[in-house]
Amino acid sequence: MRIIRFADKNGEDYYGHNYRDGIATLLEGRLFDGFQDTGQDVRVEKLLAPLQPTAILCIGLNYHEHARETGAELPSHPVLFMKNPASVNHPGDPIILPRSCLDPLQADYEAELAVVIGKPAKDVTASEALDYVLGYTAANDVSARRWQKHGGAGQWVRGKSFDTFCPLGPELITSDEIPDPQTLQLRCTLNNQVMQDGNTSDMIFSVARIIEFLSESTTLLPGTVILTGTPSGVGFVREPPVYLKPGDVVEISVEHIGALTSPVISEKE
Repeated sequence: MRIIRFADKNGEDYYGHNYRDGIATLLEGRLFDGFQDTGQDVRVEKLLAPLQPTAILCIGLNYHEHARETGAELPSHPVLFMKNPASVNHPGDPIILPRSCLDPLQADYEAELAVVIGKPAKDVTASEALDYVLGYTAANDVSARRWQKHGGAGQWVRGKSFDTFCPLGPELITSDEIPDPQTLQLRCTLNNQVMQDGNTSDMIFSVARIIEFLSESTTLLPGTVILTGTPSGVGFVREPPVYLKPGDVVEISVEHIGALTSPVISEKE
């Protein structure tokens, strides 16, 4: 099922599916308990991120080609960092560049496959890991590089957690429709220019292995969103570097999921 979360004209949140031309079929129930199709078509006033995560766990340096472009050694185990759940941004809403990221420019784009955990997962083996996945969506792991590298005492969280730095959406595709998450094409375009074009087959650690690693002696709650890394082509390794600036439009697309578009503005706007 292709699920959206949306607001109606009164600002109330609902879930739906079969989204087309501003109309969706209303779903009743809860995201992690199951839905019933009401058969009722309703107008979507605003698309929302498919969920408000309980946690956002992120894997860095997880594509072979991305590691190669940065000159980094391949990690021996997944590189974990986190984003503040309040950084989630809705499809179509602007990425807001903080004043501290404007001079100099430093905010970078990162196209990512996002995994949504659907039931409590602890000590899960790789062979059973995908059974704990509710579905998948697209994400942009927006990253303030100077804060990431120099402003967080060696920790990445600060540079990854500014408000609006985690666009998610536009739809949540349930796991039965993507039986193998290691075959998906990812692309990032900036002002209609292709910047990243990779495939999840290039991951160093598969989705199943990541879940196994993260759940060791640790409970992943329903609603945990896992960002699984970004392919090559990020802005900071380019010559000259390419960073997001006010007026840009960045689009993240993931095969079978759709396109997540975000304009870019400055905080002072």
